[in-house]
Amino acid sequence: MMGALATPSGAAWARPKRGAGTYALIGLLAAGCAAAAYAATQPASLPVGDKAAIEAVVRDYILEHPEIVREAMVKLETKRVASLVEANRSSLETPYAGAWEGAPKPDVTLVAFMDYACGYCRATVPTIARLIKEDPGLRVVYRELPIISEASVPAARVSLLAAESGRFAAFHAAMYAEDGVDNDTILDAAKKAGLDAAKVKAELANQARNPAFAQNIKLAQSLEAEGTPLLVVGDQVFYGAVSYETLKDAIDKARKPS
Repeated sequence: MMGALATPSGAAWARPKRGAGTYALIGLLAAGCAAAAYAATQPASLPVGDKAAIEAVVRDYILEHPEIVREAMVKLETKRVASLVEANRSSLETPYAGAWEGAPKPDVTLVAFMDYACGYCRATVPTIARLIKEDPGLRVVYRELPIISEASVPAARVSLLAAESGRFAAFHAAMYAEDGVDNDTILDAAKKAGLDAAKVKAELANQARNPAFAQNIKLAQSLEAEGTPLLVVGDQVFYGAVSYETLKDAIDKARKPS
């Protein structure tokens, strides 16, 4: 599940167009791949020039083994998503100031796009904390994606202030421990994290757009996100809250040499 979207002040969001048409095209490509794979296994005696005969044989084979289309679709989609991640990897894994936790010199990086007003993000926090505790080689880079409510934006602003002040982890934990997101809970979390009160109030009053938000939105859209949380590990992308086991498996796969 993912957090529902809104368009809060200072964060322009447009849903990516990843619908039935996209998957229909993938299906057609998958069928083509399956047909090509099958044709390649046929003996040389098959009449190469007889297009109708080849198409009939391939059609019959696919009807008898429809699972190969699904397998091809999964493989194509996996490769497509991996290419999206690879094209943006440097930007994804480079944190904003101190907006990260875990290993200073990681061998695997998990990127988490989150919104403090997102209930599914809140549910993901203990899972990520467990992974960090158990895995000394893991770094988690947090990217603020304030898209759910008006209150998401000031919370994200103060989070970036915390990152600049070396207090990100403390604010992050305190903010998700609060009951809801508004100026009062933001101020309370900031106080618990040891942030400068005057600077926090200045951020709450700031109406200017933060370039970091625009960058994060662009990155999330490049990965076809439709909400939060958005988690990236290795070449895999997870849309919405996922289990500890799923993320642990993704981390293990990312760590294995190719």
